Amino acid sequence: MVATDWICDLRDVVKSYATARAVDGVGFQVRRGEIFALLGPNGAGKSTLVRMMMGIIPPDAGTIHYRIDALNSNGDLMAWPTPDQLGYLPEDRGLYRDLNIARTLSYFGQLRGMARIDADRAAEEWLEKIGLADRRKEKLRALSKGNQQKVQFASAVLHRPAFAVLDEPFSGLDPINQELLIDWLRELRDQGTTILLSAHQMNLVEKLADRVFLMSRGREVLSGTLDQVRRRVQGALTLTLTHDDGEAIDWLEQVQGVVEVERRGNSTRLLLGHDTPLSGLLRLIGERLEVRAIKTEQLSLHDLYVQALQTTAPEEAEAALATIAASEGDDSDLED
Repeated sequence: MVATDWICDLRDVVKSYATARAVDGVGFQVRRGEIFALLGPNGAGKSTLVRMMMGIIPPDAGTIHYRIDALNSNGDLMAWPTPDQLGYLPEDRGLYRDLNIARTLSYFGQLRGMARIDADRAAEEWLEKIGLADRRKEKLRALSKGNQQKVQFASAVLHRPAFAVLDEPFSGLDPINQELLIDWLRELRDQGTTILLSAHQMNLVEKLADRVFLMSRGREVLSGTLDQVRRRVQGALTLTLTHDDGEAIDWLEQVQGVVEVERRGNSTRLLLGHDTPLSGLLRLIGERLEVRAIKTEQLSLHDLYVQALQTTAPEEAEAALATIAASEGDDSDLED
């Protein structure tokens, strides 16, 4: 896959409402065969961006183009994918609650252009996969919210679309089913489906995304592979030292490559720049401190986002942190 082999291209996309600009000049390309994650707290502009990509609302400015057919990599841009090429899981869920589960899945497959026999077969395969084969004749209203979410996800992808856009796919799932969903997404990617997912659970996305695009208040904060994001964030690597409580450590703040020093009793945490010469730093520490233990670790995607926001837009960081905390704790739809 070459860098120019993209399936969706957004350039300078803008969307404003009466009191705020929800999306402010956003642009990126989703590459064929990847899982691309659109990340940020609730209110960052993710769902507005997804709805524009789906044609539900128009952008005020900018362009959105598709190139679904790999054979047309150097050919014409497509204004819009055909129903069989696209899978969409909306943020606001909605299924026919009085229809049985098997018929619901088959119906959505046929809406996407599948023949009845193929849609029925795909529905049965997904019922087995999501653990609801023995309840295929039950109505959707009889299911827990978590199981309804799994049916909704299956309805969006059972036709094996070329491009699947999934808005908050982890919402409403317990930890076990979140891990299952990660496996299903990887399987879809391996079968040839390109995936864009919008989410706020960065700890889950970190496990499977090929590239990420982090947003705050409608704008880009960071984008790239996880390694690229780490290289761009000062303090992406942390070094934790365990030493005697009385040791003087003020001098560490003056050491080249040390971004921040945080002391807690006999433990000191150093945030390091991506280009910090670690071997030289460790040698210096060994010469000046009686260190009992040293631990190095990379920041999580969540912490990278927070660190980048505090650096580039400190006035937004506190509000974003509060929103992230609220949204991560608001999974009231977890399975019964």
